[in-house]
Amino acid sequence: MRARLSPENLKPNASVSLEIPFHDVDSINIVWHGHYMKYFECARTALFQKIGHDIPEMLASGYGYPVVDLQAKYIKPLKYGQKIKVIAAIAEYEHKLKVLYAIHDATTGEVIATGHTIQYVIDINTGSTLIETPAILREHVQRAAKE
Repeated sequence: MRARLSPENLKPNASVSLEIPFHDVDSINIVWHGHYMKYFECARTALFQKIGHDIPEMLASGYGYPVVDLQAKYIKPLKYGQKIKVIAAIAEYEHKLKVLYAIHDATTGEVIATGHTIQYVIDINTGSTLIETPAILREHVQRAAKE
């Protein structure tokens, strides 16, 4: 049986700790499903900051990485005031970028949701999709994976 990839077991990875705010829940105290993507984004931002390729560095490099596919699996609902840990890890970076995510209850460690995004590389100036990973991203990912 093939082992399932999880962001906790991949390098580089990064995590953020969050508390569910009131404005993210509905009338029955459950987080609206679309907010999970926001939590994924917080962890992905921390990941790119950690590897040294955050938005300013991306812009300076001339490359962008728009999300072209996003998948999420909702295992348990999140509720107002719940403390969570969101982990993001780079699973693939050749020809496309695949980032895996997991949301855990910060108290119990229980997995609440998982997901991934696929991002293509574009030339910021032309908007053209590239089929090769820029050397700058490859260097950042490989260096961070060794740390």
